[in-house]
This record gives sequence, structure tokens and C-alpha cells, in this order.
Amino acid sequence: MNDRVTGTAPALAGEDLQALKRLSESYQTVRRELSKVIVGQDEVIEQLMIAIFAQGHCLLEGVPGLAKTLMVSTLAQTLNLDFSRIQFTPDLMPSDIVGTEVIQEDKATGAREFKFLKGPVFSNIILADEINRTPPKTQAALLEAMQEKQVTIGGHKNALPAPFFVLATQNPIEQEGTYTLPEAQQDRFMFKVFVKYPSYDEEFRIAETTTATGGAEVSQVLQGEDILRLQKLVRQVPVASHVIHFALRLVRATRVLENDCPEFVKESISWGAGPRGVQNLLLGAKARAALEGRTFATTDDVRAVAKPVLRHRVITNYSAESAGVTSDTVIERLLAELPERSEGDQVSPELAPAFS
Repeated sequence: MNDRVTGTAPALAGEDLQALKRLSESYQTVRRELSKVIVGQDEVIEQLMIAIFAQGHCLLEGVPGLAKTLMVSTLAQTLNLDFSRIQFTPDLMPSDIVGTEVIQEDKATGAREFKFLKGPVFSNIILADEINRTPPKTQAALLEAMQEKQVTIGGHKNALPAPFFVLATQNPIEQEGTYTLPEAQQDRFMFKVFVKYPSYDEEFRIAETTTATGGAEVSQVLQGEDILRLQKLVRQVPVASHVIHFALRLVRATRVLENDCPEFVKESISWGAGPRGVQNLLLGAKARAALEGRTFATTDDVRAVAKPVLRHRVITNYSAESAGVTSDTVIERLLAELPERSEGDQVSPELAPAFS
């Protein structure tokens, strides 16, 4: 299958190709630095890096003790970014996240005025630890920050530092005293990443290294300005029109009200993915291609990011849950049965100039 771009966007050349090479080399260096501290979790690290360079947020789900917090804080070190950790609790208030206005008096004149004290959200990387332990009112405090890269306090908009990422964690096994994230907020996360148990050999290394003296130090690989520049480069990675059609058909196949929705999807899914699903599939595919040093994205890239992009956007019904069918199960079957090209992969005449 030849996935090379055919006239959808200008091919990368000159300085962009050099920048792409630097991005791929930096990615490998970051992975080596992280491996000094984090044992295994290669797939999780890859998905985190894809999300960062695609300007997306991540929701990490895993049981306690899998080094989720350590992974995020170490990643912030290697990228030389400001890092804030917010422990979400039932009594956490929105102002504890975004900040608050206080009255400040000028001692010289006696005049009083409001002054905005910034909250921990004003950092480059935010670790929202156990985000499902706080009520929806506080969870929603992150919505504007995640979508608009700003917070509004007292009618004034306060821009967040760039780059800006929210990496949230949640525990899948403790459900008492937790508040499920609303679908609208889950949709703001580019990826939902499952952090799994390490293998036997990996756990041996963890036990050996963490119970001895000393600890590894990681080096800084990139700066904030480098990340912003490389994020723009990722969006310039060309993608063929048939790859866009493949991503679009994959997402639309999860919608039970669509005429061409497969029967097994209708039996298992109550709600499918929205347009952000398509956007994030393509951005994830572009970022994955760029991190591997390739100058165009393919359907294989779309397949590689399909589960983390769609698993929190495809909602299974009660019948599927009782039968042990998960959103990943449905996505896997769709990827196996969906053809990479279709006779229906046509561009509407009014949109044709954009693809020529």
C-alpha cells in the first residue's frame, strides 16, 4: 500500500526536513533519558510524546504504584518545562486550581484594589492527580484552560503559559467517593492512555533499582521554545486524502445512528465519537510520523493511535458491559474489518479545490 501524499499539502523540504530530523533525534534522546528513571512503559511514553507534540491533553488510567506521577514529572524535567501537581480531593475548590482575586491595600496611599493570585494551573505541564476524586464543579475549572488555554477571573481573561498540557490520572479500581468525568470533559483529552502492570523482568529491575542507594538524574533535552516550533512542524506534515477518509469512516462507524454503522457496533455502543475524534486521529498520526522521522502520515499511523483516541469517546451500553465487551474490543474489530480505501472516498465538488 502506497500511502504517499498526492496533492493534499506541500511536501516538507529544506529547513523543515532538518527540523523533522532534529525532532526525531530529540524524541529518541527523551526516551533514553526517561529510561534512566522509568522502567518499561514504552507505549505510554510514546503516546504522551505524541500528545505533547500534537498539542493535546492526556488522561492516564492505571492502578496506584505504576509511576504515573514520576513519569509525568520526569518528562517535564527532560523538556525543561514548569510543572505543577494538583491533588484532586472532594473538598478542592475551583479557585484552588485557577487562582483567586484578593484585595490588596497600597500602604502609601491607602487605596485598595483587587489583585489576581495565580493558581497552579499557570504552568506548562499540569498533573491533575486522581481527577475523578473531585466534584464536577471543580473538574469543570479545567475546561476553559484545556480548550482555550486561558482562565477567566472577574471578567478578565488570563492567558496560560505556552506550551500547556494537562496530564490527568484516575484510578480504575476505587469507585467509592469518585465522580466520573463528564463526556464533554473527556472529549477534551486527546488520548486516554492505559498504564498497565510491568512485565516480570521489568518489575525485577524496578525492585532492584528502587531499593538501592542513589538515583539517576535526567538531562534537559528541549526548551519550551523548541516544543512550540516543533508543534507547528507536526501540523505541516502532509497526509493523503485517502488517509483522511479512512479516519473519517472509522469515526463515523462508531455512530449508531449512521446508516452505514456496522450491526455489531449498534449492538454494543450507545454513543459514538464526535468530530474531535477525527481531528485527533489525524493529529496523532502526523505527530507519530514526525517523531519517527517520516515526512508523511499513513493509515498505519491512524491505526496506531485509534485506541487511545477513541476509547473514551466510544461509550458501550449495558448489554456490552455485561458481556465483557469494551470500547477497545469494538475499535479492534472495526480496524480489522474496515477497508483502508473505499469507493465512497470522494471529495465533494465544492471542496475539491482544497484537495487539488
